[in-house]
Amino acid sequence: MKPAMDKLVAGGVAVLVAGLLVLGVLGLDRPVHAAAAAMVDVPAPGGMADLRQPGVRHARVVFAGGCFWGVQGVFQHVKGVESAVAGYIGGSAADARYVRVGTGRTGHAEAVQVTYDPAQVGYAQLMQVFFSVVHDPTQLDRQGPDRGSQYRSVVYADDAPQRAATLAYIDQLQRSGVFAAPVVTRVEGGRRFYPAEDYHQNYLALHPDAPYIRINDLPKVEALKRQYPALYRDKPRLIATLSVR
Repeated sequence: MKPAMDKLVAGGVAVLVAGLLVLGVLGLDRPVHAAAAAMVDVPAPGGMADLRQPGVRHARVVFAGGCFWGVQGVFQHVKGVESAVAGYIGGSAADARYVRVGTGRTGHAEAVQVTYDPAQVGYAQLMQVFFSVVHDPTQLDRQGPDRGSQYRSVVYADDAPQRAATLAYIDQLQRSGVFAAPVVTRVEGGRRFYPAEDYHQNYLALHPDAPYIRINDLPKVEALKRQYPALYRDKPRLIATLSVR
């Protein structure tokens, strides 16, 4: 992912801004060759991994698994997800900018903050979606065509039961042998999440014809519909645009 887009925006020159809009619509700031998405049938979380949250009306977790366009786009189609916000996590506020995160030197990961209603969708179900159709959890510091630590696989959960359930599910996946390689997903907490710039929000829904989206991310939404029909909703839950930082 090249960081030139933010520089063009900052320039404020009409011609350059027009060029930015073209790049944004086509998705040409990212590699467009096909990504090998996981899209595997993973077992349902069992035991400690099958976290129940009775009485909780709103819960939150942050998933990082490659380009946040696709991660956000998939979770926006999951019933019970109230919002899915694209952003950055793992580094400082000063560096939480696309142009800086794209260098891979800020410590951030591209990530999506998911707020959900546990009465409609369980945390265990969200993990199933994340580890099967959202990304390939065996890829270290990359995802499909994207390379760099900003594309690492991490679950950021401040809630201790969520962290324990995630660790238990990773162990379950490792023992199941469903993946040909070890799961490299990390589990962390206590990190601040920074929403990304407006032009990254709802990107999959707004630019379904962009080459990157068509090749890498729309197949994930189709896999969600095919593998988890009871969780799939046809109309995505989009977020209101945020202030451009």
